[in-house]
Amino acid sequence: MNSCYCSLLLIFSDVILTDEEPHTLTSITRLKSQLSDLIEPDFGLLTELLLLEVLSREECDDVRSEMTPALRTEAVLDLLISENQCVQFLKALQRTDQQHVVNFVTENGGQRECSYNSSLSESVVA
Repeated sequence: MNSCYCSLLLIFSDVILTDEEPHTLTSITRLKSQLSDLIEPDFGLLTELLLLEVLSREECDDVRSEMTPALRTEAVLDLLISENQCVQFLKALQRTDQQHVVNFVTENGGQRECSYNSSLSESVVA
């Protein structure tokens, strides 16, 4: 493991959270306005969220009906209500080449020096 303290690790599709770090749901909620500008909802994200059972087909249809990508992203974020959904949401972001968003969330919007070891992300995309 690299010398950087990693408080949030993605290994074999699981997220390990430490008590001293905010949970993923809390981070996503706190960063929601910034995430609306970073997330690309239109190129596979909704499909991944459906496959990972984060959203239902009806919820995906509701999100797709929003007029702009920013509104679609906000709609997705509004539907994330559990820690497990948020963990799976991060996995979906990785699978749709949005690792920068995962880093943003796990590093609390850039407020942490290093809280995520991106070299482990390949094990999640399996």
